[in-house]
Formats: sequence, structure tokens, C-alpha cells
Amino acid sequence: YSRVLGPSNSSKIREKAMPFLGVAVVLLLSLASPASSCTEQERGALLGFLGGLMPGGNGGLKVSWVNGTDCCKWEGIVCSSDGTVTDVLLASKGLRGVISSSLGDLAGLKRLNLSHNWLEGSLLTELVFSRSIIVLDVSFNRLDGHLQELQSPNPALPLQVLNISSNLFTGHFPSTAWGAMKNLVALNASNNSFTGQMPSSICTNAPSFAMLDLSYNQFSGTISLGLGSRSMLKVLKVGHNSLSGALPVELFNATTLEQLSLPNNFLQGVLDGSHIAKLSNLTVLNLGSTGLSGKIPDSVGQLKRLEELYLDNNNMSGELPSALGNCSNLRYITIRNNSFIGDLSTVNFTMLDLRIADFSMNLFTGPIPESIYSCSNLVALRLAYNNFHGHFSPRIGNLRSLSFFSITNNSFKNITNALQMLKSCKNLTSLLIGINFKGETIPQDETIDGFENLQVLTIDDCPLVGQDPLWISNLENLGMLDLSLNQLTGQIPSWIDGLGFLFFLDISSNQLSGNIPTALSKLPMLLSERNAAKLDTRFLELPAFWTPLRQYRTVGAFPSKLCLDNNNFTGVIPPEIGQLKMLDILNLSSNSLTGEIPQEICNLTNLQTLDLSDNQLTGAIPSALSDLHFLSRFDVSNNKLEGEVPSGGQFDSFSNSSYSGNPKLCGPMINNDCNSRPSSASGKRRNNLRPALVIGITAGGLIALIFGRELESPDRWRNIITRCMMPMVRTCNGTQQSCPTSYSHR
Repeated sequence: YSRVLGPSNSSKIREKAMPFLGVAVVLLLSLASPASSCTEQERGALLGFLGGLMPGGNGGLKVSWVNGTDCCKWEGIVCSSDGTVTDVLLASKGLRGVISSSLGDLAGLKRLNLSHNWLEGSLLTELVFSRSIIVLDVSFNRLDGHLQELQSPNPALPLQVLNISSNLFTGHFPSTAWGAMKNLVALNASNNSFTGQMPSSICTNAPSFAMLDLSYNQFSGTISLGLGSRSMLKVLKVGHNSLSGALPVELFNATTLEQLSLPNNFLQGVLDGSHIAKLSNLTVLNLGSTGLSGKIPDSVGQLKRLEELYLDNNNMSGELPSALGNCSNLRYITIRNNSFIGDLSTVNFTMLDLRIADFSMNLFTGPIPESIYSCSNLVALRLAYNNFHGHFSPRIGNLRSLSFFSITNNSFKNITNALQMLKSCKNLTSLLIGINFKGETIPQDETIDGFENLQVLTIDDCPLVGQDPLWISNLENLGMLDLSLNQLTGQIPSWIDGLGFLFFLDISSNQLSGNIPTALSKLPMLLSERNAAKLDTRFLELPAFWTPLRQYRTVGAFPSKLCLDNNNFTGVIPPEIGQLKMLDILNLSSNSLTGEIPQEICNLTNLQTLDLSDNQLTGAIPSALSDLHFLSRFDVSNNKLEGEVPSGGQFDSFSNSSYSGNPKLCGPMINNDCNSRPSSASGKRRNNLRPALVIGITAGGLIALIFGRELESPDRWRNIITRCMMPMVRTCNGTQQSCPTSYSHR
């Protein structure tokens, strides 16, 4: 039944509808031509539905849905041998408008699929409580409002499968309507905004009920008691709600359960070993982000069919039970962000068919267990943020399928050996090994070849010494490179523009020097949208957590950035940097850059962050920066800028701290009126008056002195004036730069 209404997913965005099992059967039957045509009433009912669609929103149905023709031959219509319309299959047609009540006039309709369209309005009771429909799928539309209660008693309705997921429904789930749903097998109401208590009468009234998905709603209260009494229940998904309380004991009486998914709720308690052992048919157990505490019980080893185990983001602790190695079908395990301790070697991974394993953010110690290298199908392994230590084993090369590998923030040693071992993993696309290898030298060895498929490489915060290694220039598929927070020296290498897919470069907080090379302005991925479209759009095997609250599922979802801050770069900002039209983040702060902010930066129309603070930049802030409509963070503090701060657009939202340490800046945004300050021209004029004023006063005094002594001769007078005053003029002209300085602090 999990194929009827769709699988559980870790994100709303990724949720997709699966084909109905009944539809597949009907499509096979529809290959036979009907013996007779549909009735006039059925034709009218279908045309009534067509009439309820918006102009331009009929998905091209008007081409085949022509009045006077046999509706059994219309697109999306299936009829029985006697000409009765049994199926209306119009999924993903781009339909817009409302669902007409005329569809309720199709007395023989058994299956109605209107999923993945843009239909609006309410869900008609004529369809939900139909006397003929057994499969109703209106998922992935824009239907809204409350579900209606059944107004009058009805005999048992034939509806078996109801999929109303991914709409805009609100309110409480109807309580009495399900009394007539005695044939219901599967209900998917996920991805809506239902509130109140979970409906429990569904299971009570429908003896064959097997699948319930209420995830991604706003249900509250406890998990409804009585669910476990149904012997046929196979799938229960109520994750991403606001449910609270302990896991009810009765739930574990549903021994037929194959999928139990309750993530992202506010549950309490521990996993009881005797209870969990009853669910021997489980293939998926998802209790992530529920608030569980305690240990993983040894009885988990009795779940021989278990394929996926999610216990992440809880308060669990203790050592992993060795019995976990008995779950021979286990393919996916994540226990990240708990307080598990001990050595992972207590679990023998040899018998497991692991594909994805996430043990990050715990308190594990010791080396990487040797037995995990036997998992030849392992695609993703994350051991980050633990206390693992030691050297890499040569057996890591056995992980031929490994694509994602993260050991960030542990205590591994010998980076050269580690890279030499890992290059045998030819399928590696993401390698995150930062905060290890303390104080070692970044290897320059050109024999570190391999890594031809690597897209993400982070070796940050080790701190390594040395220069940017040449072997990185051979990583032709590299899109993201993070070497920040090390002690690398030298200049940015000239080969950097040879990395044709590089769009994310962070070399901040090192000791790099020299000018910013124009090679950075030639990175193809940052030049045009057409180039950026070439980035790999496949999902990462595990989400990459770049910050505690931000995770990325694809490489292309990361912002494009150049972070060169906290280094020793000198010279000017190259104007060619304005060619990087796809750049989102530019950080050149805390260097020794001089000159003006180039006008070309105003061409970076995608820019969200621009940080040029703590340099020695001069001149004005380009006014055209106010046209950068995505700019949300701007900092030019602690420079030598002057003139009026731009206004309008995003600049109306930046705080004073963005401009502090630039005393010559003015404008309303920094509470410094430009009109009350001398302009640079008037300042120069006032400064030029100083020597003249000195000359005038001195000349007057000398003339008075001379005339008071009865001037002896005109030549003597001229000599005195020349000898006394010319040094003053030369001194003032010679220190011309000091004149405006004295006014700059007024």
C-alpha cells in the first residue's frame, strides 16, 4: 500500500505522488475498445467539468473533448465494454479552475485522478461520498477549506483509496464522516494544514485499513489510541506535526506494521526493548527529532527486515548495541546529533548492506572501525563532530561506491597519507575533512592524482601550513573549495581559472599575500547563467550542513561566493571582478587593499553580500550600488572613504555600523548631514587661505616694523620680504597633504 499513496520523505519539497495500483490495472483494461459509446448524460457531465476550467487552463482537452463525439475516445477517459465512463485520468495536465459538481453525475465512475494540477476551491462531497468511486486522487493542487461532515447516514461507501495530500485544507479532520468508509484501505492527507486531534475512527471503522499518512500538518495532542488494534495496518506516517506524549503501548500491538514514521514531533520516553521486538515486520523506523532519550535496546537486532533506521536529533545516549550488526538488511542509518559514546567497533558492520550511514555529532571515540570497510555498497559515510582519531586504514580503498565522505572536526592525523588512501575511492564527489590534521603541512605531492569526480572539497580550520597545492588544479569537476582558517602563504595561484566548475571559493583567514589576480574574474561558473546551469543538479547522498540551521541537498543550491577576507592582500580591487555576474557573496574584508571601489562592482546584480571593511579604500561609495536589489549585507567600515552614502533600495536598510570608521562619509543614513560639512573643494579653498593669511599677517608686521625703523631702502625691504616669507610658502606647499588632514576631523 505504500505504492498507492506515495513514500515517506524527509522534506515537503521532495514529496512526490506515486501511481495508483488500481490505475495500472485499468490502463491495461483500457486497451480494449469499448463496444458502445458513452451516454449523453456522461458526455454532458464531462463537458460540465470542462466548463469549470479557466480559459487557457484546460490542458488542451478542448481538442479531443468535442460535443457530439464519443466521450469514450476523449483524452484521459476510460470506459467499460458497455460504454460506461469508469475512469477520468487527468493528472499533470496543467488544469486550472474548480472541480465541477457535474462529475458526480458519472454514476459508473470508479477512479478519478486530478492530481498535480492547479485546481482550486473545495473538495466536493459528491466525490468523497460517491456511491461508485473507489480511488480518488486530487493531490498536489490548491484545494482549500474544511472537509465536510457526512450529513446523513449512508450504507458502506466503496471508497478504498483517498489521496488529498499537498493541498491547502484546514480545520479539524471530520469525525463522523469515516463511519461510512468501511472499505477504506489507504488515506493520504499529508502536506496540508489540518489541526486538532488525530482521527482515530478511521482504523476502527475500516477493518482492511492499511495505510495512513497525516504527516506535515498541525495535528496536536497524543497519538490516537486504538491504532494498534487494527491487524492490517502496515504504514503509519504522522511526522512533522505537534503531537506530544509518550509512544502508546497499544501502537506496538500493530505487529503488521512495516513503516512507522513519527519524526519531528514532541514525544517523550525511551524505546522499550520488549515493545520494539514485536514489530518484526518493520522495514522503516523513523523516530528522528521526537525527543526520545535512553539507549537503543538490544532487541533492535531482532528486526531482521529493517532497512532504514532514523533516530537523529534526539537525546539518546549510551553505546550502540552490538546486536545492531544482526540487521542484515539495514541500508540507511542516521543517529546524528545525540550523545552516543564508545567505540563504533562494538558493531560488526560486515553483515550489513549499508548504503548511507550518518554517525555525526556524537561522542564516539577510537579509529574508524575496520568492519565498515566491508560495506562495499556504502555510498555516504558521515563521522563528523566526534572524537575519532588515528590514521586512515588502507582498506578504505575498498569503498568503491563511496561518494560522500565527511570526517570534519575529529582528531585524525597524517593528511598526506589520508589523501593517498582516499584517491582510490574513484566515485568521491564530496570530501569534507576539515578540523583535523592539526598543524600539518598541506601536501604538495603531485602524486595525489585521482579525485577526478570530486565536486566539493573542504580542508578548513586545521590549521595547515604551506601554499595552495598544485594537485588541486587537476580537480576538473571541482565546484566548491574551502581552505579557510589555515596558515597558507604565498599568492593565489594563476591556475585558479582553470577550474571550470568552481563557483565557491573560501580561502579566508590565511596568510596569503600579493594582488588579487584577474584570473579570479575568469571563473566560467560565475560569468553567466548559461555556464552556471551546467552544475550537477543531482541530490547529495546526505544533506550538507554548512551552518547548524542550514542544510543543502544539491551542490548547485549553495551560494556562489568569493571569500578572500582576513589575509594580507594588497593593491587595488581589480575592476574585472565586475564580470562575475553570478556572484552572490563577495568578501574582501580585513586586507590592505587600496584605491577606490571600482564602479564595475555595480554590475554584480545577483550580489547578496558585499564586505569590503577593514581595508584602506579611498574615494566615494559608487551610487549605482543602490541598484543591487538583492544586496542584504553591506559593510565598508574602517576605510578612508568619503562623500555621500548612497540612498534608496537596499541602502535604506543598512545600519550605521556598515559605514563606521570613515569620518568623511556623510548622509542621512549615518546622521551626518552633508550640507553641514565642507566639501572637498571648499576644504581645499579654506586650506589654501592659510598660507595667504600667514603671509598677509607676517607681511603687515614686517612692513610696520620696517616703516617704524625708517625703511633704509626698497631693495632691503624686498630682500627681507623674500627671505622671511618664501620659506613659509615652500613649507606650506611642501606639506600640502597635511592641510586637509587638519580639517578631516572637524
